[in-house]
Amino acid sequence: MSAFSPASATRDSRLDEFRRVRSAMPALAKGLSAEDLAAQSMPDCSPGKWHLAHTSWFFEAMILGEEPGYRPVDPRFQTLFNSYYEALGQRVERPERGLMTRPLLDEVLAYRREIDARMEAWLERVKPDARQAYLFTLGLHHDQQHQELFLMDLLNLMAKSPLDPAAYDEEPRRSPAGQPLGGMTRFEGGLVRIGHEGAGFAFDNEGPAHQQWLEPYGLDHDLVSNGDWLRFIEDGGYDRPELWLSDGWATVKAEGWTAPLYWRGGDGGWTVMTLAGRRPVDAAAPVRHVSFYEADAYARWSGRRLPTEAEWEHAARSRPEVFSNAFGEVWQWTSSSYAPYRGFRPTDGTASEYNGKFMANQMVLRGSSWATPEGHGRVSYRNFFYPHQRWAFMGLRLAEDLPPAPARACTDGETARFRRDLVAGLGKSPKTASPKWFYDAEGSRLFEEITRLPEYYPTRQEAALLRRIAPAWAARFGAGAALVEFGSGASEKTRIVLDAAPDLAAYVPIDISADALNAAAARIAESYPALKVAPLVGDFQHLAALPEEIGGGRRIGFFPGSTLGNLEHREAEAFLRAARLQLGEGALFILGVDLVKSPEVLVAAYDDAAGVTAAFNRNLLVRANRELKAGFDVDSFVHRAVWNAADSRMEMHLEATRDMEVEIDGRTISFRKGETIHTENSRKFTEASVRGLAAASGWTVAAFETGPEPSVALALLEA
Repeated sequence: MSAFSPASATRDSRLDEFRRVRSAMPALAKGLSAEDLAAQSMPDCSPGKWHLAHTSWFFEAMILGEEPGYRPVDPRFQTLFNSYYEALGQRVERPERGLMTRPLLDEVLAYRREIDARMEAWLERVKPDARQAYLFTLGLHHDQQHQELFLMDLLNLMAKSPLDPAAYDEEPRRSPAGQPLGGMTRFEGGLVRIGHEGAGFAFDNEGPAHQQWLEPYGLDHDLVSNGDWLRFIEDGGYDRPELWLSDGWATVKAEGWTAPLYWRGGDGGWTVMTLAGRRPVDAAAPVRHVSFYEADAYARWSGRRLPTEAEWEHAARSRPEVFSNAFGEVWQWTSSSYAPYRGFRPTDGTASEYNGKFMANQMVLRGSSWATPEGHGRVSYRNFFYPHQRWAFMGLRLAEDLPPAPARACTDGETARFRRDLVAGLGKSPKTASPKWFYDAEGSRLFEEITRLPEYYPTRQEAALLRRIAPAWAARFGAGAALVEFGSGASEKTRIVLDAAPDLAAYVPIDISADALNAAAARIAESYPALKVAPLVGDFQHLAALPEEIGGGRRIGFFPGSTLGNLEHREAEAFLRAARLQLGEGALFILGVDLVKSPEVLVAAYDDAAGVTAAFNRNLLVRANRELKAGFDVDSFVHRAVWNAADSRMEMHLEATRDMEVEIDGRTISFRKGETIHTENSRKFTEASVRGLAAASGWTVAAFETGPEPSVALALLEA
């Protein structure tokens, strides 16, 4: 993207940007014949010669013509190269632009050079006021729009010829296509903010920024490909009226559509016309040159739908990393009609005709194409075309409706504690949230998914180590013992211990999530029918008395997963001391810890490529919205994983991607862009630090075992 900013531009930066932008279209015209640049292939297109002249006329009419005593280069050009500005007088109607053989191409290029010289002199002489600066930047973006139109119109012209001529040796791609990622990302929606706000240029139709309510939805990571479209064709997509809107079906029949524009079938397979001539259809490439009607029919055929423009912008703004080609490949159809945002006001003056007058009967596209010039695209950009048009570089990305995140039952007391903790943490500087509130039913499910990720080594390394040492350690339990697991989750590792100690009398899983706890306890009870299972809902940092029905045998504490690392040092010491009191004299305690290792391994484990840890982190906000009626725009927070070497810990944060205000319990909490909520610490240990912590809390380390790299450890403590 261009670094040019109209708000902070200097005279030199304006000159540099003007020269950069204005040099692009003559470069596109270089090598083309005068005939190539004079012909008009259809009423929607314009000759290349006209684009070269019109974009020069724009600067003359909008900026230079406002100067006192200004004399136009040629007064006749004011009519010849006006596009649709009623306030600027007469014009040649669009379908007749190709009839203007005069002025000659050389005269148009001379006109362009003269306007460039006059504009550069104006930039040297004038310090633009706010209105002039906006019109100047508008002129640059107007030129860039026509650079893309130049290529669209040129391709349509080349496609009219039975010779299938190549305009260029290769298509002048400005942005490489992203690699396909596969899959879809879920967005929780809620009350979100879309539209342009803040610094930087935007067209008037991109604002004002405003709030919209979105239900949960999913958006595909990838664009629909040519291969996907071939399957649509083979399934009779263009012959099935039930797939089409009424106007779309009428257009299919009237125009005889059987494939995207520029496709041609034959014995050798499908080919497509490009600016480099006719080429075989690349099945892996995104489909392009399809109308809104076709995109909508394809979505219906696939059992999906097109996203709304608010969904597209919200997704691209909050999770840009999950889309392989949101920008730089094709403009993407949305299901949204082109209409003004609430509070829209067109630009003052003649430029008021730029966008607002077209807000009827057209559909919005988002993103940008391979032909969109550098620095021209942005996430709030609203492109628009009529639903039947398809000569532009248009494609699609699919969306679907998703059900709300599963609700969970919780006690009034638990909700009150959650509210109290969250409000208190967000009132601090820096803001914090306790990781214990991660574990509602969805959070517990996501964590179990994390444990199966290739990057997340702790679970599999600890499970392997536990299988190796459990038989020897279980031999020390004695008959009639009770296993007490703190923060039990799904109790998967518990089975390793239970299998190694068949004479255990009871199992007490303790977890803050009642849903996850009861489900896990039921599974354990079914698998071990002779075992007394007594689940205890609670917070392991505030331990309650153990159930009396577990008997009087030895108590074995079990705290795997390096969950101890989530606690501050003083909290960890307090927990181990409280656990010793709860378990009683003679107790044993199996403690799992992660060990210090390379930051690269650690960061990858807490910021996986599939984004599961990010979803787990952000689920805290989803839960707050559901249970506390909070107003978090969940998708405006991104997951951050950071190694803090000074404190030997991994940190998880939720970073705000924009300035915002969130209401919780009647209180308004402000976030600045870049500000974070510190949601979790995961301290990493050494054997020496474990022994020191155990001694400080009244335990003795009876055994300390480590596994292979990436290493974790299990310590057997005794009271």
